Amino acid sequence: MPHIPLSPELPGIRGLFTYRPETAAPLGQFAEVLLRGPSSLSVGERELIAAVVSRGNDCTFCSCSHGAVAGAALDGGMPVVEAAWQGVDDAPVPAKLKALLHVALAVREGGKTVTTELVDAARAQGAADLEIHDTVLIAAAFCMFNRYVDGLATVAPDDPAVYEQLGKQLFVSGYTGI
Repeated sequence: MPHIPLSPELPGIRGLFTYRPETAAPLGQFAEVLLRGPSSLSVGERELIAAVVSRGNDCTFCSCSHGAVAGAALDGGMPVVEAAWQGVDDAPVPAKLKALLHVALAVREGGKTVTTELVDAARAQGAADLEIHDTVLIAAAFCMFNRYVDGLATVAPDDPAVYEQLGKQLFVSGYTGI
């Protein structure tokens, strides 16, 4: 049960965006730039970073919704996302993305846990400085989004089909209209 009055038909951040549209617009635009704006990382790779961080933070709504977007965007679909949730090192993704996911998971623990060794490992796998920057920013932003969604006890549906539909919608339409 949400801690504030939210529509039960609008799960997760969607209910929060409706509750406070003044903050929805800049947060939606922020997510749009992070996850869909110009980048050498694909939409699927950035969504996977968001989904893995969110799963690490035990945020059901964010991990499932962004996992669904990543599944729609990545070759291999949801099995790739599920493998990354189980363990980054065993996920069927390129070595560069594995290294960036390790950076993202360190951010999830705390900013100062991102070590020179993790950054050097990402660089050794071909990650550019902008990709490292964006990975850290996506991970930090999703720590905030996860705490926003769960801190107000928003609705998180149990039905995977809800997330599949939401993922397809976000993949096609993005984050400025949610």
